[in-house]
Amino acid sequence: MMYMYKSVIRFAAIMMAAVASVIPSSVYAQEYETTPVTVSKEKLKIGDQICYSHIVLEKQTLFSICKAYNVTLEDIYRFNPSVKEKGLQKNSILMIPLIEEVKQEQEQEQEQPKEQEQAAPRKTHIVKWFEDIDLIAEKYGVLVEDIIKINGLKGRKLTRRQKLIIPSPGEIIEALAMEVPADSTVVADSLQIPDSTKDSRNLFEDIFFPKKEASVSLLLPLKADGSSGSTGNMDFYCGVLLAVYDMAEKGTGTDLSVYDVAEGRMPVTKERLEESDVVIGPVSPADIKRAFEIAPEAKAIVSPLDQRAGHLTGTYTGMIQAPTPLRLQYNDLIDWIKEDMEENDRMLVISEKGAQQTETILEMKAAADSSGIEYKALAYSILEGRNVTGSLEYLMTESGTNRVYITSDSEAFVNDVVRNLNLMIHKKYDVVLYAPSRIRNYETIEVENLHNTSLHISTGYYIDYDDPRVQDFLLKYRALYNCEPTQFSFQGYDLASYFIGLSTKYGNRWYDRLDRSDSSMLQSTFRFRKDGEGGYINTGVRRIIYGDEWSVVKVK
Repeated sequence: MMYMYKSVIRFAAIMMAAVASVIPSSVYAQEYETTPVTVSKEKLKIGDQICYSHIVLEKQTLFSICKAYNVTLEDIYRFNPSVKEKGLQKNSILMIPLIEEVKQEQEQEQEQPKEQEQAAPRKTHIVKWFEDIDLIAEKYGVLVEDIIKINGLKGRKLTRRQKLIIPSPGEIIEALAMEVPADSTVVADSLQIPDSTKDSRNLFEDIFFPKKEASVSLLLPLKADGSSGSTGNMDFYCGVLLAVYDMAEKGTGTDLSVYDVAEGRMPVTKERLEESDVVIGPVSPADIKRAFEIAPEAKAIVSPLDQRAGHLTGTYTGMIQAPTPLRLQYNDLIDWIKEDMEENDRMLVISEKGAQQTETILEMKAAADSSGIEYKALAYSILEGRNVTGSLEYLMTESGTNRVYITSDSEAFVNDVVRNLNLMIHKKYDVVLYAPSRIRNYETIEVENLHNTSLHISTGYYIDYDDPRVQDFLLKYRALYNCEPTQFSFQGYDLASYFIGLSTKYGNRWYDRLDRSDSSMLQSTFRFRKDGEGGYINTGVRRIIYGDEWSVVKVK
């Protein structure tokens, strides 16, 4: 008997339907006609209500949307309060209650033969697509274990429209006897592989038979039922969905559960968190800590966006910090300087006099002090900036390159330093500036000055738009969502692709192979390493240089 896995490819239909729903008709009878409304195939569970996730297209109206989804205006206003005040906005996402389908499934459930109920005190339940076994057990007031036993289930996983026998509350259920052959092995070619247990796959299975489906839980503060939804988190979610679609194209299915954890909610069970191959989110350190308190045995909880959550890896062995901590980016800058230093070069460390010693500034100074490089230090205030060129000339060398490192998180001060460095360049000094990635977000700095100083940046995020993979992602994202991806979209795609691929490739042992699975993704480099006896921290950085003729080049 051949040993095979049945490939379950989810979300492909959802994503293809999304493509159809965002591409407008090429021909309009009249310019003023409304855009047809296609019912979305994407659904979310908000509290106890299932909702469609509908992307508003140009020229769609509330009337046409209500008609397509068979709901009232009040139904839409109830889940989208901002629409009543501001009206529809192009590319916004509406949560539309799924009223008809819930009603139909309730009616179908009520149509079950009454003879079953009369013959025994047990009921029959048809599993709806959004239900898990915990929700069903809670609904009927029975134990999960009793549902598993009476139905002879091998685990907790259910399928849509599966019929379950529900025991009466308090009924004692005997486990169903299962006949197990004496030789409980299956043959794959000429290899004998023992049956896998309920909780883990054996080593041979992991090597020769990669999993075809990953179980992923996504916990994000979407605020889907309010008027102040997080655009960044929704972009992250869109990136995850595109990753699920791409993995399905490659033959890998994803059992994805999405939970809105906005405003302190945590609507996910201990069992779901611990059964997931990987949990992505929540975002804040406090919510991540709560998730671990709910499910201390969770295989892995990935911190997706907040660099401040890194300290939790020392407490929780299942914690994975995806954003590269800033201190590691500062350390990489110093390593870069050490690698570039040549004979007659000089390192200068410039700081703001009298500035508050924030955690960021202390980490930047610590990186320089621990480098072992002898450097010249200069501290001045912004008011002294106009007269500092003389001090710079005194400290700089004319026979080599002056490699400058700024220990400040003040945009005004960094801008002043960059201005002064450009003056020194005009005086024929060779200057190279090394700075953290936030300098790219400073609006007051002239980009030309960054190129003049040959700016070197160590960063956790950088998108190379010449990369064919990035170009492919852009085309798909624009087609699916009719908008441009943000940094959050790329992060969602990178994390979902990486961890779905890892968990299907290595099975339940993927966590132990994390530090040997370095990968360059679209926006991030994942290089996870153990934090002592705790969890994992991403140590991956990207180095970019602002060169001549307005070029920006990734060198690592």
